[in-house]
Amino acid sequence: MIVIKEQRITVVGSLNMDLVVMVERMPRRGETIHGRQLHTIPGGKGANQAIGCAKLGAQVSMIGAVGSDAFGDKLIERLEACSVSTEAIVRAGDISTGTASITHTPEDNSIVIVSGANLRCSSELVDTYRDRIGSADTLLVQLEIPLASVRRALEWARRSGVRTILNPAPAVPLSRDLTQLVDFISPNETEFEILSGTTWDDEESLAQAMRQWEYEFGARVLITRGDKGCSYLEGDELYTISAPNVQVIDTTGAGDAFNAAFSVAVSQGMSIREAISFAVQAASFSVTRFGAQDGMPVWEEVLSITSTGT
Repeated sequence: MIVIKEQRITVVGSLNMDLVVMVERMPRRGETIHGRQLHTIPGGKGANQAIGCAKLGAQVSMIGAVGSDAFGDKLIERLEACSVSTEAIVRAGDISTGTASITHTPEDNSIVIVSGANLRCSSELVDTYRDRIGSADTLLVQLEIPLASVRRALEWARRSGVRTILNPAPAVPLSRDLTQLVDFISPNETEFEILSGTTWDDEESLAQAMRQWEYEFGARVLITRGDKGCSYLEGDELYTISAPNVQVIDTTGAGDAFNAAFSVAVSQGMSIREAISFAVQAASFSVTRFGAQDGMPVWEEVLSITSTGT
């Protein structure tokens, strides 16, 4: 029996209904191809990460918005079934619930988001539920809601001394005054290229880009690298926690599983290396199941996966 300390995590973020089309390969530009199946699955980076945290034993509250429609009903039902508090999720009557159209192949996926009611996750909504942020151990945010709302949530967290984690997806260039409100930022490789405006050819040039970004923007960078694992700096040295080999079924929720697990682990008091290793294991387990939320592991499942570091 694994005993963990329950932590309070507040997620300010998106709720989407994922419309997943299964195909053998990605269509080329202008090409029409046949799909194999269509799945309608609760999602959104915010909701996925909230459920991921809850399944790992955290006490989770979510701030967000859905439409007054069937998709919104299903999203809230799903969160409540996973023990996520939905009292700070509002229902918008003038706009539909957000959607994500996902094209899924055996190797990869691409995603197109229609924000919908996520645009109603406003700064005013964040202000209304600021007590949910101030009473948390960790605030977890993404970029599928208005940037002004992300900033407001980070500001409330900083005032209260709450740890902050930003998953910058979908990536946009960020200002220094915003990133200085962030303790940890977790882009994937493509997102870090957008954030930093740089590319790299090898590990040393990646390390240099990370050093420069951390120096200029303040937040500590954790770069998720798919089956390569996660890279981070300890001092000036680049370290990579490698991902274990697993049978991949669906990579859609891997990044969300990483962010949820890292948030829980660091809130538990693990070292950064331990928390990253735990998060890499969680992400690796998540890809062995279909569906982002269904793929989120519980604590024992994370520990059943082994990762290595260099």
